[in-house]
Amino acid sequence: MNLMIYGATDLGYMIALSLYQDHSVTLLDDLEKLPEKFNSLDISFVSGTGADIDALEQADAEQSNLFIACSSLDEANIVACWTVKKIASIETICFVHTMELYRNLISARQKHYQTRYDIDTVIWPELLLTQDIFRIVSVPDAIDVEYFAEGRAKLFEYRIKGNSSLLDTRVMDCSFPPDVLIVGITRDEKLFIPNGSSVIQEGDKVIFMGLGPALDTLAANIFQSNDNIKTAILIGGGSIGFMLARKLEEAGIRVKIIEQDEERCTFLADNLGKSLVLHGDGTDVGLLEEESVGEADVSICITNNDEKNLLCSLLIRQLGPDHRIITRVSNTLTAQLFERVGIDVAVSPRASALTELRNRVQARDADILATVGGDQGEVLRLTLPEDFPDTQVMDIAFEARAIIGVLKRGHHLIIPTGLTLLRAGDHLKVFTMAEDSKAVKELFN
Repeated sequence: MNLMIYGATDLGYMIALSLYQDHSVTLLDDLEKLPEKFNSLDISFVSGTGADIDALEQADAEQSNLFIACSSLDEANIVACWTVKKIASIETICFVHTMELYRNLISARQKHYQTRYDIDTVIWPELLLTQDIFRIVSVPDAIDVEYFAEGRAKLFEYRIKGNSSLLDTRVMDCSFPPDVLIVGITRDEKLFIPNGSSVIQEGDKVIFMGLGPALDTLAANIFQSNDNIKTAILIGGGSIGFMLARKLEEAGIRVKIIEQDEERCTFLADNLGKSLVLHGDGTDVGLLEEESVGEADVSICITNNDEKNLLCSLLIRQLGPDHRIITRVSNTLTAQLFERVGIDVAVSPRASALTELRNRVQARDADILATVGGDQGEVLRLTLPEDFPDTQVMDIAFEARAIIGVLKRGHHLIIPTGLTLLRAGDHLKVFTMAEDSKAVKELFN
């Protein structure tokens, strides 16, 4: 696929890095030369703005299949998507960073006035991150949660603690409900796909896939998720804090928000129903102690400053050693560092946006449903072609490590075993390493 990216930003780099090995990528930006980090990528570069038709023509926009606008200026992204539609029938994806622009671009009223210049997909990373955090909060102790097949199949990721019943147990000896598979383990920041003799160790992050009820039983019996979250502290009342507070209120969770900007506090108090809004600094130890932050079920640090989020998280950890902490970071590399110093879950709006984008960049019959383990692993959606012969799972000759986590046939979901028969038309959810995804797709094609 031919892709054009407008914007040599950090997000533009992440997108190019993720896609250039499988696709032809052209980068467009009003720079004389690319930033140094782009030089290691095998991509083309054209100097110009997204509103410059000459630059778009020079970049062969007419030959592109997808145009991704991710510059640092929302208005420039919007104009670029409109402009490229003038010279090419091309799918456009536009990144924005404000609630107002996002709502205007996707509002129902917009659909009454559709034209050929309309933006096809609008991505607001903060909204995606809010949804990711809420899913994690909804499953106590999980550090990642993904839903598939309208929620009937799920992926849960847990960190193994010293008191876990799975500690020092071989995968083949683990006692957990039927319709659940261990598909991946992250150890010392490295993800691998285990076999039956792999031993689960303290500190491992174990990834489970299976049917919804079975994973819910796993959570209740082994990870004790029946202790539902009842109270939450939010450090930061920006867009993410506001949207997350509303979702938590709807779920019946009592919310306290600590926000430093007085005007923003007034907005939050006027527009939230039950949340308690406190004007103060999340790094103020006296305030944290006075509000019994360490006694809440979960704290979520979501200011737009990594250093402040880290400091708030470490202070809260001192107040509540067993307290669950979720922290916003700028990228996945920072997330790994945060988790090393005791943060339970580090989440990134850029990572959430990248996953959503990769869902749009589809191979002919495959789709990346989710990325896990700091983008080291992927969950692929594959449809077996019409000429695929009936084959038992045990007879599939995988050239790379992969696990078929879920099989959908008609309306039925199946957690396959080695004896399960694969048939033409079956829809598979396959867990594999990111570098092996291409080989897995080719195998089933």
